[in-house]
Amino acid sequence: MFATPHSLGLAIFTVLPIVASLIVSFMNWPMLGEHSWTGLDNYRQLFSDQTFWIVARNTVEYVVLYVPLNLVVSLGLAAWLTPRIRHRHVFRVLFFIPTITPLVANVVVWRMLYQPDGFIDATMQSTIGLNAPNFLADGTWAMFAVVAMSVWAGFGYNMLIFSAALDAVPDNQLEAAQIDGASAWQVFWRIKFPAISPSIFFATMMTLITSFQVFTQPFLLTKGGPGTETETLVQYIYNTGFQTQQLGLASAGAWVLFVIILGITAVQFLGQKRWVHYE
Repeated sequence: MFATPHSLGLAIFTVLPIVASLIVSFMNWPMLGEHSWTGLDNYRQLFSDQTFWIVARNTVEYVVLYVPLNLVVSLGLAAWLTPRIRHRHVFRVLFFIPTITPLVANVVVWRMLYQPDGFIDATMQSTIGLNAPNFLADGTWAMFAVVAMSVWAGFGYNMLIFSAALDAVPDNQLEAAQIDGASAWQVFWRIKFPAISPSIFFATMMTLITSFQVFTQPFLLTKGGPGTETETLVQYIYNTGFQTQQLGLASAGAWVLFVIILGITAVQFLGQKRWVHYE
């Protein structure tokens, strides 16, 4: 009885739309007009579309750049925020603020930083006498600009996870290692890293999933440009569904993205046995 309201909400707003999108992916489903069954035509059209492969490459590029940077920055700051650091709780709050700040507000601020005559450009002119690149309009720099903004906005969540995991490492193990003459580097890699490996695995998995679903940052920063240099799979699905009004093709793209994420998640779970220690 108590679970019924939640179960109904889950069925109506989650399960039903998922099943409906799968059905729609096999149909010609315009916003207005008649609907017809087309079988695998949407998937054939999707895989024959050159733009789809371009945005897929952009998405992979974003993931390859963003995920390692996010994890390294998060883990590095968590390792630095030991109990010996004064006011470390204040630092935790400061580092976490970008994560809870509305992403649209973050993007607006970073657009002002990146634009010509913005803060970055003015700083470079005053310090080294050179103009900064036009980050958002230059295809060479646009993806890096999106990744940098995303790392700044997202590292706080993983930092808190890693920081809590490091605090849970038994002190007697660390003291024993120090007595045996282990260096700080050895203590981290031989004791702390294995102890927090479940948290690292969780953070890696969730960061990978969310990075494949990135939309807001490139959509608001660059509109996917210049050209299609920063357009991602989710933005491609959005444009297909709501601009060209091909809901069947958009649903097919969404299910392709689902399969990609599912496959990567499965590989992660299979590979965790080699490096994740739960004891």
